Amino acid sequence: MSVIDEIRNRLSVLAPERIELIDDSHLHAGHAGARSGGGHYQLDIVSAAFVGKNTVARHRLIYDALGDMMRQEIHALSIQARTPEEN
Repeated sequence: MSVIDEIRNRLSVLAPERIELIDDSHLHAGHAGARSGGGHYQLDIVSAAFVGKNTVARHRLIYDALGDMMRQEIHALSIQARTPEEN
């Protein structure tokens, strides 16, 4: 399974209405995180799980879902997390 597929799979626990995931790793070739194997990604996610939560709480939900991927496969993750009403 690719890293992108694994990220999508793990984020499915948040029952997202929409996920857009972009791999920007090629833009960071030579960067320390890229050399160690971690990728750079942009995430745009819409989920009712974010209702009533501030930005930090939303990011925590995402980091918790991704678990150990944040220490190895993912070096950098830019997050846009919105509720369906904010979409």
